[in-house]
Amino acid sequence: MDFSKLKLIIEGLLFMAGDEGLTPKQLSDILELDAAVASDIVKDLTKELKSKKRGIQVSFVAGAYRLTTNPAHAAYFERMAHSPTRSSLSQAALETLSIVAYRQPITRVEIEEIRGVKSDRAIQSLVNKDLIEEVGRAEQIGRPILYGTTKSFLDYFGLAGLDALPEPSAVTVDSLDEHTEALFEKLENRQLTIEEMPEPLFEESANEE
Repeated sequence: MDFSKLKLIIEGLLFMAGDEGLTPKQLSDILELDAAVASDIVKDLTKELKSKKRGIQVSFVAGAYRLTTNPAHAAYFERMAHSPTRSSLSQAALETLSIVAYRQPITRVEIEEIRGVKSDRAIQSLVNKDLIEEVGRAEQIGRPILYGTTKSFLDYFGLAGLDALPEPSAVTVDSLDEHTEALFEKLENRQLTIEEMPEPLFEESANEE
């Protein structure tokens, strides 16, 4: 296959992989290429993105390649986060937050299986607002990130602890919708403006992604 086409394919694969990224072995298996060859293509893609001063870049974090934002543009990301249109949690973020609260620790894939849609943006929004965080890695192929709620989550929504969530012990996959709605009601009454949120560490998160 053409080298240039492979770079485009890898860029698309990394976009789909989201914040979990893809390991060199996963890339080589998907592309059916030698691991060394796949890594060389990724390195070339990395150089190309940097030379063109693109808004995204390839980073190698925790043994996996990921698409991350360009830290040179951090000021604009901060401005976007402080925009009035992003002053409260979206329905998607609120739904994702409730799922994490009930089912933690939980992976992105498990969240998406419950919601039925991709949740990368919602998860990143919640991480930036310090409402959820990485709490470990699942013992599965690829070692996906496990997410859980933070102390800030409890502070923001006036919860003494996770046991203050509506009927947490009764939550099952089948009954999750009912309990999510109950949490929606609680959280929607506690929505905070962006000014009340802590300022996210954009440069740090961009480097760590």
